[in-house]
Amino acid sequence: MKPSARGSMRGGDAVAKTTRNHLDDLRGASRLAIEATRSVTDLVEAMHLTIGAGPAVLGRPLEKPTRALTSLVYGSIRGVTKLVGTSIDRALAQLAPLVRDGAAGSEREAVLAVLNGVLGDYLAATGNPLAIQMQLRQGGHPLQLERRALRALLPEAGGKLLVLVHGSCLNDRRWLRLGHDHGASLARDLGYTPVYLLYNSGLHISTNGRAFATLLEELVIVGHSMGGLVARSACHYGEVAAHHWRPRLAKLVCLGSPHHGAPLERGGNWIDLLLGVSRYSAPLARLGKIRSAGVTDMRFGLVLDEHWEGRERFAHHGDPRRNLKLPDGVECYAIAASTAPGPRAKLAGDGLVSVDSALGRHRKPELTLAFPETHQWIGYGMSHFELLNRAEVYTTLRHWLAYPCRSQL
Repeated sequence: MKPSARGSMRGGDAVAKTTRNHLDDLRGASRLAIEATRSVTDLVEAMHLTIGAGPAVLGRPLEKPTRALTSLVYGSIRGVTKLVGTSIDRALAQLAPLVRDGAAGSEREAVLAVLNGVLGDYLAATGNPLAIQMQLRQGGHPLQLERRALRALLPEAGGKLLVLVHGSCLNDRRWLRLGHDHGASLARDLGYTPVYLLYNSGLHISTNGRAFATLLEELVIVGHSMGGLVARSACHYGEVAAHHWRPRLAKLVCLGSPHHGAPLERGGNWIDLLLGVSRYSAPLARLGKIRSAGVTDMRFGLVLDEHWEGRERFAHHGDPRRNLKLPDGVECYAIAASTAPGPRAKLAGDGLVSVDSALGRHRKPELTLAFPETHQWIGYGMSHFELLNRAEVYTTLRHWLAYPCRSQL
């Protein structure tokens, strides 16, 4: 694996250098709580002003006195919140020398992963310590991205490196589900060396894709859910930047990846639109706008910068993608899940992603991802997260990845 400098990210750094600091997490949580209080204050004030100003048909006759009252009351709340926030930051800063760094437990990391999935772009943009920094890990510990250090840490590494990329609101530890880990099992059965990507799933998919591309050298990639989109994005930016790993990538497997979007995010966008119809409900539309860039990217499966740049994320736009394709020279595979017990004319999805989206099918030929028929598989009677532990999914992975692979560590 090639030594890698920090990647340029539009929203956060590419590589974390140390384990998480408990004090930083506490400080980050306090800042987030304070910002949440301010945002709720703004929301309530807007509703108070809208309702108290009187009917629009009469010219909102009470708007000025209502605004004077709300400005006084809610301004005081904001002032107190600011003072509390400053005090907390100062107190925690004084405690910093007394608190040692320590490895975070799996429960706390799971909470951080969800928080980053929902608010990760905000956390990164504000420099909040709770923002996850991208890194490759094994056993929950970061890997130093230098060939000699990797060989010392992974002495059993052979010629087949496998990188596993988690989905939205998850982390690298979530590949272990109900006692099964696809990576560990492929290491045991096929001799792969698994490493796991940890990233802030609230950032734009293309932001993570570009950063991921700077971490890679020679490998096979398995991506679950959003992880498959991040991997496709990394392939694009790796090719654009002429990274050495890109022509050596042998295989890419996507497990339940929303290549053409997820219904829940499209539904969330319509709710935003409906709430904005009435001036009385319009302030509530702000609640929908807390969801991260990574979440809104999954409305249509946006994997490139040009898919989202210059567009209002929460506006009701059509699909901006044009002429999608799978990475050249890579054997690409797709696995979908359906809660239906068996094949039928109209298949239900896995609860989060439709079968057509997971298999790259689209009514427009230019947006269809051409996974060969023999590289597609549907798991029946299973949900989105069961793709991580069902025996028949692993059997399929083992069959596909048993063939020779060009990558070498």
